[in-house]
Amino acid sequence: MNALPTTAPTTGVRPLLRPTALGDLRLPNRVVMAPVTRARATGPGRVPTELHAEYYAQRAGAGLIITEGAWVSPEAVGFVHVPGIHSAAQVAGWRRVTDLVHALGGRIVLQLWHTGAASHPDHLGGRLPAGPSAVDPRVRSFTPGGFKPTVTPREMTAADIAAAVAGFRTASANARRAGFDGVEIGALGPFLLPQFLSPLLNRRTDAYGGDRVRRRRLLLEVVDAVAEPWAGRRVGVRLGPYLSASDRFPADEAALADHDALVTELDDRPLAYLHLRGPDGTEPGAAPDFAAFARCRRRFSGPLIVNNGFDGESGDAVLDAGLADAVSYATHFIANPDLVTRFALGRPLTAGDPATYYTGGAAGYVDYPPSGA
Repeated sequence: MNALPTTAPTTGVRPLLRPTALGDLRLPNRVVMAPVTRARATGPGRVPTELHAEYYAQRAGAGLIITEGAWVSPEAVGFVHVPGIHSAAQVAGWRRVTDLVHALGGRIVLQLWHTGAASHPDHLGGRLPAGPSAVDPRVRSFTPGGFKPTVTPREMTAADIAAAVAGFRTASANARRAGFDGVEIGALGPFLLPQFLSPLLNRRTDAYGGDRVRRRRLLLEVVDAVAEPWAGRRVGVRLGPYLSASDRFPADEAALADHDALVTELDDRPLAYLHLRGPDGTEPGAAPDFAAFARCRRRFSGPLIVNNGFDGESGDAVLDAGLADAVSYATHFIANPDLVTRFALGRPLTAGDPATYYTGGAAGYVDYPPSGA
């Protein structure tokens, strides 16, 4: 079992601003930037650019930055203009990002992404995407021609699965070469690893399907492979059993029971942290569901990052309740590059413009001013 981090309380400092440790990652505050896809790698080769470097450097005050998901291989691609981590040019592009973030005192880990059956032939030169079984996940893929419905994939062979694990391992090693402080495995949403966890999509009868133990085998193999290039605890896992991307991913009690068993098994892995996306609020402005995080906390003794629907006050509250070690923010960091400063000084938050989330260019990406400007 992983030991909970011990951090002495700091009198007079709100919980979000207190230091903590996530495995071997030492954070000066508990405000984490969550991974957010922004579709700014518009040039050839899906290479991070100076625009990416500026974007992440602006947010270096976060206790930890978790980047947008990066493709672990060409076969993993499933969203337009998202950077990868499988080529030398991509590694060099990310190195510029990490160098700037570190120069400004920040810490940054790279999320690793594979869309599996949630990709589309438009991303793959006309080839069918591959998934655990030949079952359409019934979601949409953002292609060069816009959002399109997914198709029925081909079932992955044993060689395909081995190649996917190897792709994650190589991507993790590339992230270390690019100067990242660690990596996060993206196992949230309708993508490859959650597809294998889903009994509606995974209808295999081999070692990777048939019951909950075998369905989670791929994720556990990926965890072990991704950890190989790193010394100590530098690997996180992001889960989200409450995210019902389509009817193939129900957030029912059976799915939550499978998730409980997975979390219990992950507790025996040398993880830096578990990153849990909680349920969506039933009403606009609804408070986060602390019971969902408590359910996970009972089964995972290591560091826990919680996400979804938090503001400053609820972030402090979940930390005070002992249900998390850090809180991650996505949309707040889009429009508030100095989010930690705003929390520290009690300044209001700026609302982002969803129309610019995936449009490319600087607008709505690096042009949000800091508070007081």
